[in-house]
Amino acid sequence: METAIISGPVATPNRHTFYMAMATAFMAIAFGGFIPTYWKPVIDGTFHRPAIIHIHGFVLFSWCVFYFAQTLLAARGRTPDHRSWGLAGIALFSVMVCTILAGQVAILNLNERLGFGDEARRFAAVSLTALPMLIAVFILAITMVRRPEVHKRLMVLLMAMLMQPAIARVFVALLAPAGAAAEGPPPPVFVAIPPGLVADLLLVVALVHDWRTRGRPHPVYAYGLPLVILNQFMVLPVAGTAAWMGFAGAFAKLLG
Repeated sequence: METAIISGPVATPNRHTFYMAMATAFMAIAFGGFIPTYWKPVIDGTFHRPAIIHIHGFVLFSWCVFYFAQTLLAARGRTPDHRSWGLAGIALFSVMVCTILAGQVAILNLNERLGFGDEARRFAAVSLTALPMLIAVFILAITMVRRPEVHKRLMVLLMAMLMQPAIARVFVALLAPAGAAAEGPPPPVFVAIPPGLVADLLLVVALVHDWRTRGRPHPVYAYGLPLVILNQFMVLPVAGTAAWMGFAGAFAKLLG
């Protein structure tokens, strides 16, 4: 995947600097956001979750590092190398999607055994309803590799969407009641909205940058940001329906 294919007069140092800054921010959020609820418990030996969660974490961080490396290659004008690694990016993203699905199955079944099956099925809507849009944005980005100004913005859109779980972990660390049980039930679905809106601020930054440098926001952000927000709020009416609960239960049994 070509995070920012630069050719001819399109490339400017300012644009390189901005996209490198965004890639750095994505890496920092992805790693730092999981410190209180993943890295620290792992180091302390108090993190007890299925092995697929560790695999998913490794793949997700690998993806963020890969995105940073691709952005760096483009910023240095190493477009052939950038393109050569494109198929690896497609493969890595595909593996990441598989780990998201497998991880959701593992968490659903774990919570079922703990007696929190209904809560888990409702909360699974947060990830599972966002996944189709993630995949759609990625596929669209791949089809736009020959239009770098569109492609690189679609990749920023994708990365901003992926930051919501890491930001949510910061909310958990700051707002969870003292002494809250680690094996407690999943939270209500509406608690996913504030972290999602914070993640959307990354897209606001990109939109404002375009406005200042281009005189207008790029259509990727002008249309993408409202669609992301709509997707985030759509989960509220969907998660509690009988249709969703049935789907989530069948999903866990089908893959579990």
